[in-house]
Amino acid sequence: MNIHHLELFYYVARHGGISRAVRNMPYGIQQPAVSSQILLLEEDLGAKLFERQPFKLTREGEELYAFVRPFFDNLFPMAEKLRKQSAPSLRIGASELVLRDYLPTVVEQLRRHEPRLRLGLRSGFQGEMEKWLLDREIDLAVVPLESKPPARVRCLRLLRLPLVLLVHKKSKLKSAATLWEQGEIGEPLICLPATELVTKNFRRGLQRRQLDWPHSIEASSTELVTRYVANGYGIGVSLGQTEVVKHPDVRVLPLEGFDPIEMAALWSGEPSPLVRVVLAEAQRYVAQHWPGLAVADQIG
Repeated sequence: MNIHHLELFYYVARHGGISRAVRNMPYGIQQPAVSSQILLLEEDLGAKLFERQPFKLTREGEELYAFVRPFFDNLFPMAEKLRKQSAPSLRIGASELVLRDYLPTVVEQLRRHEPRLRLGLRSGFQGEMEKWLLDREIDLAVVPLESKPPARVRCLRLLRLPLVLLVHKKSKLKSAATLWEQGEIGEPLICLPATELVTKNFRRGLQRRQLDWPHSIEASSTELVTRYVANGYGIGVSLGQTEVVKHPDVRVLPLEGFDPIEMAALWSGEPSPLVRVVLAEAQRYVAQHWPGLAVADQIG
């Protein structure tokens, strides 16, 4: 007998049907998958467990539900009890930029709050991290927000970062508008990989202006974009953050009318006390360092 099939049956019986069970399960699973696995359980037991329309447990279903219910009812309380007895852990997913440049400061404050904290970190993109959250592989994600998260993933926007162009300090270029007036842009373009949201938003802005500007150099980080511009290799696309673009040989040109990058924290379900601490500390950090870019969302 497959234990996972028993767990699915428990949720179906508890919530009175497959569709209701899917909406209330603590992880993501599609209704057809639940239906097929329940059929496998019934085949394995050689008994029908419930009537589909209207929903009603059969005698065998009532008996099985009475047997499995005490175990699954107490599973999460027991897990919480064991977690409280051990060192607290937090699994965070984030973009590489966040993991490298911003999260260490937040983690330092977090360790002051909870010195025994065990921390797990993974990098990825928004779609990957949403799946990890729903599969309970991570507790919190911090990502550039590319699309609206699914209904079961909660979102707290932290800051809104404008896109900018970087030019060498000796460049005669005074504004991005001067470039657009050229029609065909001859200067080499330095940008992040096409999968990065900075590059996607920049490309969308060019398309709205019916402009084509192929990149000449693909840099792996915003720091490299700044360095290559300082070396005179071309014009760079970056984020309007002093820490990222500050260089004595580089000037910043605002990009008007280009979509900004929204950084957001994502989690699933009711945030744990530890997640709430991280969210509050992240908001404090953003408000302190970039008050003009912070987004005043509420944790709820």
